[in-house]
Amino acid sequence: MKSSLAERIQVAAGEGKVDLLLKNGRIVDVFSGQIEKREVAIFDGRIVGFGDYPAKRTMDLEGDFLCPGLIDGHVHVESSMVGISEFARAILPHGTTTVVIDPHEIANVLGVEGVRWMAESANGIPLNVFVMIPSCVPATFLETSGAEIKAEDLESLFRESWAIGLAEMMNFPGVILRDSEVIKKIERARGKRIDGHAPLLSGKGLYAYLVAGIRSDHECSTPREAKEKLKNGMWIMVREGSTARNLKDLLPLIQPKNSRRFFWVTDDRHPKELIEEGHVDSMVRKAIRLGLDPILAIQMATLNSAEYFRLDDLGAIAPGFRADLISVNHLGEFRIKKVFKDGVLIAENGRLLPKTFKRVKNKRIRESIHLGKIDKDSFLLRSDHPWAKVIQLIPGQILTKKVMRKIILRDGVAYPDPEEDILKIAVVERHRGTGNIGVGFVQGFGLKDGAIASSVAHDSHNIVVVGTNDDEMIRAVLVIQKMGGGLIVIGKGKVLASLPLPIGGLMSERSVHQVYQKLINLHEKAKEIGCKISDPFMTLSFLSLPVIPELKITDKGLVDVMRFKIVPVFGEE
Repeated sequence: MKSSLAERIQVAAGEGKVDLLLKNGRIVDVFSGQIEKREVAIFDGRIVGFGDYPAKRTMDLEGDFLCPGLIDGHVHVESSMVGISEFARAILPHGTTTVVIDPHEIANVLGVEGVRWMAESANGIPLNVFVMIPSCVPATFLETSGAEIKAEDLESLFRESWAIGLAEMMNFPGVILRDSEVIKKIERARGKRIDGHAPLLSGKGLYAYLVAGIRSDHECSTPREAKEKLKNGMWIMVREGSTARNLKDLLPLIQPKNSRRFFWVTDDRHPKELIEEGHVDSMVRKAIRLGLDPILAIQMATLNSAEYFRLDDLGAIAPGFRADLISVNHLGEFRIKKVFKDGVLIAENGRLLPKTFKRVKNKRIRESIHLGKIDKDSFLLRSDHPWAKVIQLIPGQILTKKVMRKIILRDGVAYPDPEEDILKIAVVERHRGTGNIGVGFVQGFGLKDGAIASSVAHDSHNIVVVGTNDDEMIRAVLVIQKMGGGLIVIGKGKVLASLPLPIGGLMSERSVHQVYQKLINLHEKAKEIGCKISDPFMTLSFLSLPVIPELKITDKGLVDVMRFKIVPVFGEE
């Protein structure tokens, strides 16, 4: 049904029947901070009033608390390894009815085409999906990405109704140094929100960044950092992802007098956390458990996000607002009972209701794996010098150390040394068929046999592989090519486990639960070949990110991040 404005006004005035009247609910009023028992009248997917209305249907909430639907203010859906429709199926039962996505990952693979694909994939799904247009594609010049998004590309994207701003401006040095392309992008976004990404930026550098019109940041890791950004006008996105978790550290800063400038974001949530913890609801629960007033926690999950992004009909229970609602029986526990999307009950007690959400088949996307020539010598490393720079893993972190290690040399050829946990690592360019391959050594995985590989490799998402021998490393890359992208464990001369990710080499067409089970199997098989890391693929995916110190590797070679340059594998230089 699509009513006219006049019809909605007429029904709100009591001159007609509403579609649904919710009775005996305790409304959490995020405007006043009060809780009040009132009936909520819904017509054509919107709240039209409170109190007694003639209704086509009534529903008794039996004293449960009624809150606005939850909003995730910044999320990379690709990190869930599923498309938008399957992501929606995972988060809707947890009460998230709106997401603001940054399709940065698929943009690095497919550019504008990838951004449009993500937005169009949301059509017909009972989830509000708004898009912040990626600002930094490619992320650096030290790697080969699949695409580039330039300032002129933003014009057509910003004309779309789903495009509400410019996503995290990671290139904060480019802002401060007035890089011409960065300035053009910011100018194209004028009048729309521009999200920030400026870890530890302070003082005059921060002032320069803010003068550009950037108004939020999700990279604050300490109250001191967040306080400085807050008092200089930034909205603080409190992040609780799978890897980066800042909620506990930032919570002491949040007080009634400043809480309206904070809101929750997940940034990256992998299948394990989505299934075992939940989504934005888990952040609300954790904050309440750690002592935050439940009303403030709910405001941060609803009204605050909506107001920052200027989503004027979302984030509250009030006349004219969309009837995106959730019910909980206890504010302290904050377990979602019912989820309403546009006035329709779509989930209850953690499950989507039958026939309320038809499975949407993703629109086909072009093949994204284009390899150059690979042969038995592709990963060969020659040297007369036995000492090499080795990427040393730091447990539980995406930071690495640069260490010098003596490498096994035979007839001028360098070999891995599994006994010393020195393995070979390679990044294979997979977008343009250039044949670029960066090869080096890594310490910390513990593999005794075989190889593991992934086409999820931040930020450009080339294929990254670690192994004990060249033959199985090459085989792993070729199997990923055949799958159209994915994760793989090879050992004992065969494929032990795999997860195809045919959507841009990043996402599966399976459900989150199926992907989760596949990941468990991959981890188990990796352990069988000696891997001592609990989540080896997450670790692997960040070894190609050349902006995180100290040593990383891309398809262009070994990167000394502190010097921001490609360096030779062997020798001190």
